[in-house]
Amino acid sequence: MDLVNEFYPNRFWRNPHLQTIWPLVCRPRRAPRLTRQRLELADGDFLDLDWLIRPEQQQPILLLIHGLEGNADSHYIRRMLLQAQHVGQAVVVMHQRSCSGEMNRLLRSYHSGASDDIAAVVATLQQHYPQSPLWAVGYSLGGNQLAKYLGETATSSGLERAAVVSAPLELAACAKRMEAGFSRIYQRRLLKQMQQKTEQKLAMFPQFTLPQPVTSLNTFYQFDDVVTAPTNGFDDAPDYYRRASGKPYIAQIETPTLLLHALDDPFMTEAVVPEQIAPAVTMELHPYGGHVGFIAGGWPWAPKFYLEQRLFDFFNNNAVQPN
Repeated sequence: MDLVNEFYPNRFWRNPHLQTIWPLVCRPRRAPRLTRQRLELADGDFLDLDWLIRPEQQQPILLLIHGLEGNADSHYIRRMLLQAQHVGQAVVVMHQRSCSGEMNRLLRSYHSGASDDIAAVVATLQQHYPQSPLWAVGYSLGGNQLAKYLGETATSSGLERAAVVSAPLELAACAKRMEAGFSRIYQRRLLKQMQQKTEQKLAMFPQFTLPQPVTSLNTFYQFDDVVTAPTNGFDDAPDYYRRASGKPYIAQIETPTLLLHALDDPFMTEAVVPEQIAPAVTMELHPYGGHVGFIAGGWPWAPKFYLEQRLFDFFNNNAVQPN
C-alpha cells in the first residue's frame, strides 16, 4: 500500500460544503457531444453507454461510472469528459440502470453493490476492443460498486488500472451520517429524485406494493429498507448494507487502484476508511475536499480542480500489464 497526500487547498476552499456544492454551481457550460450505445443484458434489461471518443488501435479506454442519480451530465463526469477530449483520450460513460433518461425494464434498478453491471460492461469492451487496455473511475456510489467489483474479480478484473473516488465503502455508517446536520439537505434532494423514479416503477409493476407511501420515506435507511432491498434481492436495509459495502473488498484488490477520499466528506464518516488495504492500492486521504470536490484553489468563478488532473496523472504514469 502507498499512502499519498498531495492536495493542499487554500484556506478559502477548506469548507466541506463549499467543496461539495461549488463544483455543481460552476459546472462547465459546454457539454461534449456523446454517441450512445445500448448494451442488452442477460437478464433482459439494458445499460446505456455514452462514448465521447472511440479508441484507436491499442489505445486505452477510460470507463466512467457515475454516482447516485448521476449521469453523463453530472459535473464530475462532464469535467472528466472535457479533460479527456482535450488530451484525445478514448472515454465512455456507463449509465446506471434508469439513469440514462429512460427507465429500465425490470423491477430491479441500480444499487451500491451492483458490480454485475460493471462486469457486463467490461466484458463488452473487451470483446469489441481486445487490443485496448481498460481503465475505470467510479465516483461515490459508482466507486463503491467498482471497489466491490475489483475485490470480487481480483486478478481477473480485466482492468489495467482503476480509481475509486469519494466512495461510501461502509454503507450503514454513511446512511446514518446523512441523517445528521446539513447532510440532511443532500439526502432530501437525492431522495426526491429516487421517490419519483419509484413511483414510475410502481406504475410499471402494479403487483409490487409498498407497505407505506414512497413519499413518507424520509431517510436513505427507510428507502433502502422498503424499496432498494426487496427490489434487488436483499432481506432488508442491514442485509443490503452488509452485502453491498465495498470496504471488505479493498484488501482483495489486485488491480493497481487509486483510492481517493476526503475526511471532511459530508456524505460519510471515517468508518469508510479501510483498515486492511491490498498492496495494489494507493490510498490518498485528504483532510479537505468534500464529496467529489477537490478544488485546489483559484477564484470562485474560476476554481482550479485537483481531481481530474490527479486521475489522469495516475492513469498515465507507470504503465502496468493488464490483469
